[in-house]
Amino acid sequence: MTEITLLDGSIGQELVKRSGDRATPLWSTQVMLEHADLVRQVHDAYFAVGATVATTNTYAVLRDRLVRVGLQDEVAWLTETAVDAARRARDAAGGGRVAGAIGPLVQSYKPEVCPPAAEAAAIYAEPVGLLSPKVDFLILETMASVDQAEGALRAANVAGVPVWLSVTVDDDDGARLRSGEGVEDLARVVKRYAPAAVLVNCSRPEAVAPALEIIKGFGKPFGAYANGFTRISEGFLGDAPTVDALEQRTDLDPAAYAEFAMGWVDQGATIVGGCCEVGPDHIAELARRLREAGHAIA
Repeated sequence: MTEITLLDGSIGQELVKRSGDRATPLWSTQVMLEHADLVRQVHDAYFAVGATVATTNTYAVLRDRLVRVGLQDEVAWLTETAVDAARRARDAAGGGRVAGAIGPLVQSYKPEVCPPAAEAAAIYAEPVGLLSPKVDFLILETMASVDQAEGALRAANVAGVPVWLSVTVDDDDGARLRSGEGVEDLARVVKRYAPAAVLVNCSRPEAVAPALEIIKGFGKPFGAYANGFTRISEGFLGDAPTVDALEQRTDLDPAAYAEFAMGWVDQGATIVGGCCEVGPDHIAELARRLREAGHAIA
């Protein structure tokens, strides 16, 4: 028997679906502005099916992203709104942890447009400072290059709470980050900044196992939460993309996703969950499979 941390699934995509609104470049932040009550509902749904972590809806609550739409002065309010929803859901569930999510600067999957590590660390100081006093740990999500990971880790290293690093890998070659660097190239920053866990997220589930084979050698707790997109399309890599440029898979039902995740557990992963397009039904099935296999969900 292994003790497994069961993360939630998609937050942003689930919010967009439940709102019924047209996708915008602001993504889940737009939903939070117009339907703040939905954030709590999404967290409640994941706790109800067995998740033990609520990930705050702050992935894109970053000043450099919000300044483009004139909302840079709302960073603190948006962060507080997201954290409050996660904490209230956690309290209502009677247990669990709140993870403060911090995403990539500028745009996901395009590390070449991210400022270099030293500059990025200064920008990340704001979300780190807003989140760390109110969450159980920080999770640096979808880092697509070594330098991008280093910038976020450098800022989070003084947070005073545990920090989890999560990277996104090439959809066709899980041994490589989306920057083209080898996953093994992360070893330097993992050693230097000593995150409490190293994960893979927002990649095709087929790409995860090769990445984990490398990450397990870092000597840290590790795991994964994959997405349900066919792939990250060229259309999504343009300026100001919207999520409707990405195609949802039709072959990744809850049973299929759980099969992938159980394979990661067999590799030694102790943290599993879901990313974009992986919803409460997927997490419910994964919880069932984990218990059936004799694992304890914590």
